[in-house]
Amino acid sequence: MTNLDSDAFVFFGATGDLAYKQIFPALQAMIRRGHFDMPIIGVARSAGGLDQLRARARDSVEKHGGLDTGAFATLSAKLQYVNGDYDSQQTFHDLRKVLDGASRPLYYLAIPPDMFAAVVQGLAHAGCDKGARVVVEKPFGRDLASAQTLNRILHQSFPESGIFRIDHYLGKEPVQNLLYFRFANSFLEPIWNSNYVQSVQVTMAETLGVEGRGVFYEEVGAIRDVVQNHMLEVVALLTMEAPAGRDPDALRDAKQRTLRAMRPLAPDDVVRGQFRGYRNENGVASDSQVETFAAVRLHIDTWRWAGVPFYIRAGKRMPVTATEVLVELKRPPLAVFDTITQLQANYFRFRLGPNVLIALGARAKIPGEMMTGEDVELVVRSSSGDEMLPYERLLGDAIRGDPQLFVRQDGVEAAWSVVDPILGNVTPVHEYEAKTWGPVEAEQLISGGGRWHDPETIREEALVAKE
Repeated sequence: MTNLDSDAFVFFGATGDLAYKQIFPALQAMIRRGHFDMPIIGVARSAGGLDQLRARARDSVEKHGGLDTGAFATLSAKLQYVNGDYDSQQTFHDLRKVLDGASRPLYYLAIPPDMFAAVVQGLAHAGCDKGARVVVEKPFGRDLASAQTLNRILHQSFPESGIFRIDHYLGKEPVQNLLYFRFANSFLEPIWNSNYVQSVQVTMAETLGVEGRGVFYEEVGAIRDVVQNHMLEVVALLTMEAPAGRDPDALRDAKQRTLRAMRPLAPDDVVRGQFRGYRNENGVASDSQVETFAAVRLHIDTWRWAGVPFYIRAGKRMPVTATEVLVELKRPPLAVFDTITQLQANYFRFRLGPNVLIALGARAKIPGEMMTGEDVELVVRSSSGDEMLPYERLLGDAIRGDPQLFVRQDGVEAAWSVVDPILGNVTPVHEYEAKTWGPVEAEQLISGGGRWHDPETIREEALVAKE
């Protein structure tokens, strides 16, 4: 640890779903690697005590990553518990005692955003905010206005440099690989622009539905849940200019310029869908207009990307679970060997999950007398998944005070500005069947006779020309 590292980790919502699925496994992983050595203080309103929290933590790591006996013993020994209501000042006085003089605590708000104000104000009134950092989970508001209100609340007690807005997607190894591949290879730069790129597609598909989270999803929907954050962040990484330096804010400055250049979406740019049966889920209104699928057509008004359409879609109850980027290049101006109908466009394909893949789609000659070809896919990188848990990576960065992979206030507000015009029911919701690629109306977004590229239709292995 350095004198800038946090010296205590406090997470509100210690008995909640996020702590169970993500935080406890990440803490165990960090301890196993020797990257974590400080008190762990869970705060929650549940009536249980420390023993119950330790039991829940053990169950968490057993089901989400596997129990490491030695690392968990350390985690359990460091774990403390403060029980109390977030509206009660006594809770924060109790927390201050347990902090026992820690001067640089890191607070993780694993709680609904409507509780942020009470916790931030409680920390300030108890003097627990001095020298502290705070991590907040998405969604960062429900629209631009609420995001601005949330930022004002956070800034009452924390400077922008002390606020870490976590989007776990930015900590995923495949997303990091996407950024690295873009700027570590010089051969991309000459063609990474509107002169050579025909279109870009980003698909995030899930076979799952809402899985008992109907109440939550009624408040969110696909656009707020993943398009406004995950998907726009991926597009920004794909399209931004190179950072002007290595300091953390250089990357965020570059992303911010791209986010601000994204044209606000209009109703004609979006198709919303809802899978058949969604309205039968617990907590879902019988006449719900919330989308479980969204497809949008986005434009970036910069010199590099002017005129290139970006097609984004995200949906539940899809045929496969996969997140994939397909950058389609323009076809050669003349088909010398093949006919125009045979000539498939070259492409770069980035599979971001569940497995990791970087591939180039090209065309090679078929052996024989004729000058005819076949489509091949050259695999640059393929692996089974993340080496490091996203939350492990991001918690480590927050502890060190490294903001590079976190979302800045201006980035949040710029992303909301893009989607704000299409929030609510400004467009109809079209029903679609489970295990399909969404409503047929989404096909109308693709211009110029193109089509959506479904991840399941593109082979995962390298396609090598026959000898």
